[in-house]
Amino acid sequence: QVQLVESGGGLVQAGGSLRLSCAASGRTSSTYAMAWFRQAPGKEHEFVSAITWGGRTTSYKDSVKGRFTISTDSAKNTVYLQMSSLKPEDTAVYYCTARTPYYTSSPLWEDNTYWGQGTQVTVSS
Repeated sequence: QVQLVESGGGLVQAGGSLRLSCAASGRTSSTYAMAWFRQAPGKEHEFVSAITWGGRTTSYKDSVKGRFTISTDSAKNTVYLQMSSLKPEDTAVYYCTARTPYYTSSPLWEDNTYWGQGTQVTVSS
């Protein structure tokens, strides 16, 4: 079992920045690849970014490339999503997820094995 706890969400003006954190725990948490998804009201879960522990493999949704950066801190078992130049369309609940490495870059929510409770990000115009 892997537990994921997100933090760092909040309200920010367009053009601002936020850093989301995801603390992972569990006996096998480091064997999973990690990802961030988001879900806006009335919409499906949307892939944002993914990474393997150590950062060898990363992937991003096209619309966040150059604005968002995913990273890991293996000593802290924590995954980060640094978000800059935020836009109102980035408003959503952001979820940290864990998936088997085979599915590292998969954009599909159903390829996740574990996920956290989510953290709200609201970008005002």
